[in-house]
Amino acid sequence: MSTDSTTTGTTSPSAATGGAAKFARLTGLILLIAGIVFVLAGGTTWVVVTSQLQAEEITISDDARWFAGQQVGGPFTAYSQADIINTHALHATDGRTYAELGADMAQVEEGSAEYEELAAQRTTVMNASFLRASLFTSVVAYGVAALVVGLGVLLGFAGVAFRKLGATA
Repeated sequence: MSTDSTTTGTTSPSAATGGAAKFARLTGLILLIAGIVFVLAGGTTWVVVTSQLQAEEITISDDARWFAGQQVGGPFTAYSQADIINTHALHATDGRTYAELGADMAQVEEGSAEYEELAAQRTTVMNASFLRASLFTSVVAYGVAALVVGLGVLLGFAGVAFRKLGATA
């Protein structure tokens, strides 16, 4: 009686190993390609965000804690500019936030000089908030781009490992 796979319905150890090796090599190739795509996508995002920030020609205030006088063009400079914008906005309003200014406006007569001053301060804080949100969005974009590049590198390493395992099986 033959133990051939055609008569018993089982596969020989060498056939199973060959199938597993092919699967490992294919999986490795897919992981390697995905890793390359991730690195390219993350790198492209980083470059695009940087070029957009630099095109705005934002110079960090001279009284900033970090990177004073430098142009915004990366995650740390964007964060520094957002921080100093907040400092300036709070200074202009004696430390009051947008919501606090709204509450103060409700306590004074509409149209009075005090009301108009509070409204102007509230507009300043609102604009500062919008600018900070935009800068923080770029900081988050940099973080996501770095994460994607890091995942791409890990996928690439895993792909190479799978390919090597498949070649030795």
